[in-house]
Amino acid sequence: MQSSFSQEQVLFREIVSNTLRELSPMDSVRGHLDSALGYDPEVWRRLTSESDLAGTHIPETLGGAGLGDVELGIVAEEMGRTLYTGPFFSSAAMAGTALIEAPEGPLRDETLGRIASGELLATLVTGDLADLSSIEGLRIDAAGALRGEAPLVVDAARADRWIVLAEDQGEAVLVAVDRGAEGVVETRRQSLDPTRRLGRLRFDGAVCAPVGPLDRTSLERLSDRLCVALAHEMIGGARQLLESTVEYTKQRVQFGRPIGSFQGLKHRCADLLMELELAAAVVHHAARVLDGAGGDAWTPSLAKAMASDVYIECAKAGIQLRGGIGFTWEDDTHLWYKRAKSSEVLFGAAHVHRERAIQRMEAAQ
Repeated sequence: MQSSFSQEQVLFREIVSNTLRELSPMDSVRGHLDSALGYDPEVWRRLTSESDLAGTHIPETLGGAGLGDVELGIVAEEMGRTLYTGPFFSSAAMAGTALIEAPEGPLRDETLGRIASGELLATLVTGDLADLSSIEGLRIDAAGALRGEAPLVVDAARADRWIVLAEDQGEAVLVAVDRGAEGVVETRRQSLDPTRRLGRLRFDGAVCAPVGPLDRTSLERLSDRLCVALAHEMIGGARQLLESTVEYTKQRVQFGRPIGSFQGLKHRCADLLMELELAAAVVHHAARVLDGAGGDAWTPSLAKAMASDVYIECAKAGIQLRGGIGFTWEDDTHLWYKRAKSSEVLFGAAHVHRERAIQRMEAAQ
């Protein structure tokens, strides 16, 4: 297993980290939770036009940086640390990665170029967000129109263009539907996590533009890439939670001494750190596997499962070790806890990915 980073990747992480900490501190995140967009458009403009983060893994020929899943993971991890609420994950990671897996074509290339520049916001729409390889729920009818319902769509209300994974005569295809198209009913859904907005889309004969087919291999790879990107985001959130919790235990005094000096709390934090570092190593290795460094096909699913578990454990500890203030609205910990719970089931829960990893292990024997 290889989980170390090159000097260029370390520098890239430092730049992304410093940029996000400057442009998206927690008071800014909180300040936009109840706004119409849920994020600061000026911050998004700077992240795309000045830092080119939206095009991290998009080919250079289409206006992106042409980097890989490792660098996409670095960006996602740092955004997880700062709990960034902008449309990076839905537009760049989800829709962008789906389009990269599709065959080259005018609409696909034009959309990717506009996603990379930040000019266009998109999101991936599927019938089942828990199973990205499924094409049930959305279909192309005999007239070429889109029908069906997507019960959960990340950032549905923000997207200018919905990239829809649908079934056409038994085959998986990607189609594009622009906001304002007839035959689309959009409903905002209440979510446990206020930092990641969800919606419902129903298509009743909506006009759509074909992007291209996705074979089974492309579907599986799309699922792996999104799971690994999300796992990076979860590792970033878990690390921020653990670091802030340890710092809190050094400051809170009980019985005349910092609670962090109590042996029981030391053991709890040490156990969490070991779990976190092990999960992070697997997640980082999974990104290298996707970038073609070689490795086992089951690694992406294992990465998602382990990241889910450690994020939840760090979130629980963050609330418990803060005692009376850990669950209050004024403390930021509950926002990471809610993100941890929503991310746990996004793209499939931990037990689903463990089963998937086992199936791939057995198939490789």
